[in-house]
Amino acid sequence: MASALRQCLRFSSAFAGGLPARCLLNSRVQRTQFIHMGRTAFGARDAEFEAAKERLNTLKEEPDNAVKLQIYALFKQATKGACNTPKPGAFDFVGRAKWQAWSSLGDISQDEAQKQYIDLINSLAGEDAAAETEQAGEEASVFKEIKVTKENKVYSILLNRPAKKNAITWLMYNEIVEALDQASKDDSVTVAVITGAGDYYCSGNDLGNFMNIDPKDMPKMARDGRELLRRFVTAFIDFPKPLIGAINGPAVGVSVTVLGLFDAVFATDKATFHTPFTELGQSAEGCSSYIFPKLMGNTKANEMLLFNKKLTAHEACERGLVTEVFPQDVFQKEVQTRVEYVAQLPPQSVQEGKKLVRDQERQQLHSANEKECEVLEGRWLSEECVRAIMSFFSKKARL
Repeated sequence: MASALRQCLRFSSAFAGGLPARCLLNSRVQRTQFIHMGRTAFGARDAEFEAAKERLNTLKEEPDNAVKLQIYALFKQATKGACNTPKPGAFDFVGRAKWQAWSSLGDISQDEAQKQYIDLINSLAGEDAAAETEQAGEEASVFKEIKVTKENKVYSILLNRPAKKNAITWLMYNEIVEALDQASKDDSVTVAVITGAGDYYCSGNDLGNFMNIDPKDMPKMARDGRELLRRFVTAFIDFPKPLIGAINGPAVGVSVTVLGLFDAVFATDKATFHTPFTELGQSAEGCSSYIFPKLMGNTKANEMLLFNKKLTAHEACERGLVTEVFPQDVFQKEVQTRVEYVAQLPPQSVQEGKKLVRDQERQQLHSANEKECEVLEGRWLSEECVRAIMSFFSKKARL
């Protein structure tokens, strides 16, 4: 149960809708109700404590679930003292999480809890301020689920749904396509980089895309999804400049398959690569049905695409999917060094070189993309796929 609870509170709902509603503690309206329960007991830092409470409601970014639990626990310890309430029942996931967070503080004093609470809120407010300062120097961005920056000839795309493990929604698909189009047309850009916010690179397709759809609308959803996926993969096939993947954590599904279309892929040793298509009643995409056998051979490709094998970063490197693997503590530095090198190369020379390589198989890649999307449209409408997805959600709900 403890392991399942940790999974729930990690917000591993890479697939929206896969957890009980009571686990989704992410409403700004509910934030104060969740965190600040009970009357305030006055300590040695009354004014600072009250100011921190107010500052919490002004944060631009919603804290993740782990931080919310920390805030809650410190507030309760500061206002009530050590935890003295009964442990909630086994199926009260949120109640047990809150109880465990509060209990874990032991017998630290209310004054010390106030201090830690104040320091935590101030640090969160400081991160917001730093983000605002950083954004002030950037071009205005219309993107909501990715973050785009441009500096020293490098166009960076950050998958920016860390609370959802950067699961890809319909909106994010469109935003990535638009960002790649911008980078391809910007003469000041030599190289593009894609990475993820938080501890995941990307948890794949957000299965919430398939939820809450009226059965009569399923054929239209499948057609629209087919076209969106086709455009998404096409954007990678035809991107004319060097494209580098900085895989900062686990990668799942389509975020793995399209890596075969990148020009270099650097991964932290904490990254994993998983394509659980048949578990979900689906099939391969991202041109992986064509590229993976070329990279790995048929049997190794089948391990991933048919039998759902999850690779470590080093295994992915051995199979040719990853260029280099770096220890977590030096990953960012090593990737930056390599990206900066590419950014200083003569851009036209690099683009012409990439075109020569890509043109050798561009037609085959487009053909593979079309066929994969056609098959997937059929899979999405199949009873087998629907059962597999619902089974996945049921397992998540039982955790």
